[in-house]
Amino acid sequence: MDPGAPVPATAEDVHDAARAMPHVTVQRGRSDNPVYQVGNKSFVYFRTPRPDAVDPDTGERYDDVIIIWVAAEHDKRALVDDPDSPFFTTSHFDGHPSVLVRASRLGEVDRDEIVELVQEAWLSRASRRRANAWLADHDLPLLD
Repeated sequence: MDPGAPVPATAEDVHDAARAMPHVTVQRGRSDNPVYQVGNKSFVYFRTPRPDAVDPDTGERYDDVIIIWVAAEHDKRALVDDPDSPFFTTSHFDGHPSVLVRASRLGEVDRDEIVELVQEAWLSRASRRRANAWLADHDLPLLD
């Protein structure tokens, strides 16, 4: 493998990136699925199978959907409107600031991109004080 080549993302990368953010707690859903939160606000959620996310050929519910919050609708649209992107949404999530991705398709995204997306999800849900502290620690522009 080329040392400069992108590394495909995995579900473990999502877990690692979420756990690496400060002030994160992990709640457990009904099926013991992890829900990553900051300040009691979810930012990454490993979803249980639901009727709105199904295989178009078999009708079977996807059992590997991950919900990742985004800062704004235009961020969501940029991800889900790209026909080559593994990110999607369903009518259940109309108006909700999040995108969905199947863990089985994460390899279509490189690890750095998924880490950045999880960090942005955390920033979209963290308090301004926590977000600005993290941004300052990483020499990034602070929120207004």
